[in-house]
Amino acid sequence: MKRKEKVIKLITIVTILFLLGLSLLIMYYARTIGPLFSNHFSKQLMWVILGIFLFALISYIPPKIIFKYSFWFYVINLFCLFAVLFVGVNTNGAKAWLKIKSFQFQPSETMKLAYGAYLASYCSNRRFYSLFDEFKFLLHILIIFLLPTILVFLEPDTGAILFYLLITLVLLWNTKISRKWFWVFFLIIAIIGGSFIYLYLMQRDYLISILGTSFFYRVDRVLNFGNGLQISNALTALGSAPLFKFNLSYTGIYIPEAPTDFIFALSSNVLGLCGPFLILICYLILDICLIKLYRLEKNETLKLFFQAFLTILIFSEIENIGMNLGILPIIGISLPFLSYGGSCMIVSMLFLGIIFSKRKSLTKKRKTLKILYR
Repeated sequence: MKRKEKVIKLITIVTILFLLGLSLLIMYYARTIGPLFSNHFSKQLMWVILGIFLFALISYIPPKIIFKYSFWFYVINLFCLFAVLFVGVNTNGAKAWLKIKSFQFQPSETMKLAYGAYLASYCSNRRFYSLFDEFKFLLHILIIFLLPTILVFLEPDTGAILFYLLITLVLLWNTKISRKWFWVFFLIIAIIGGSFIYLYLMQRDYLISILGTSFFYRVDRVLNFGNGLQISNALTALGSAPLFKFNLSYTGIYIPEAPTDFIFALSSNVLGLCGPFLILICYLILDICLIKLYRLEKNETLKLFFQAFLTILIFSEIENIGMNLGILPIIGISLPFLSYGGSCMIVSMLFLGIIFSKRKSLTKKRKTLKILYR
């Protein structure tokens, strides 16, 4: 590993450890908000320790093995998404959690990892000799995309579907297919989007009959962003915070989903405006380091997988911070490495572990062992 790459990886790890520490500090403060958040610190500490352990463990597994079995990981996650619809735990009107005894996880989160790995493996090293080859390839991609999307739509989990779509578009853009297909895709999206907007504005009763009352009001809540208790209190917390403070006992301004979707605003209750500012700086450093590592990557499959992770990370940052500031709709997207939740934490650490895999050092060790054996 080159010295430059080592330095970038070290800065990345230090930045993530700082975010994890900041997350634990905010979870410790969250116990003052109410009994609902009283166990968040201990649970988050457990997820952080497990995440670091899995990061270290998977970094010793050659990515070639992971991508080789990525299809089966994808299939297992499809089965979990299917099972959620029947035996899933209902939270806030959505069946998105699968509980096995005392263990509970969100399959739509683990599917991000499985989907990214399988799609990267499927798309890498593809060569096309005609438009028909490209059409068959895109048809396969459509099936791979639609299977988890339909299952997640039925939960429903809008945020996860957006991630699957963005990962698909980014990875396809970096294959050798004709750019004309993207014009076709955007034309289809424009027609569907335009029809939806027309029905939403002019024929609401008909739209409700198609989507159902529950799903329609979820969409309506997303489109009418900027209003409501959560965003109002989040903006008040940010607007009334001093430049700096350190407080772990005063309740402050109550935000219902504070430790998850609104942890950016919640940090101002703990550290003043320095909290959100530190979070912005950390994610800026993290993004720059990961983009530099992406440019240094030579393996095509791992490079595509890297793109999937960067897509998830950067979109999460923009959407989460945007909805905390009231400029983007609230669609239940958390901040990786910071927000409360085991599924998101574990998936983010596993993504990072695969990207940081010590494949070169393992290859050298194997060669050394062969020489010694001889």
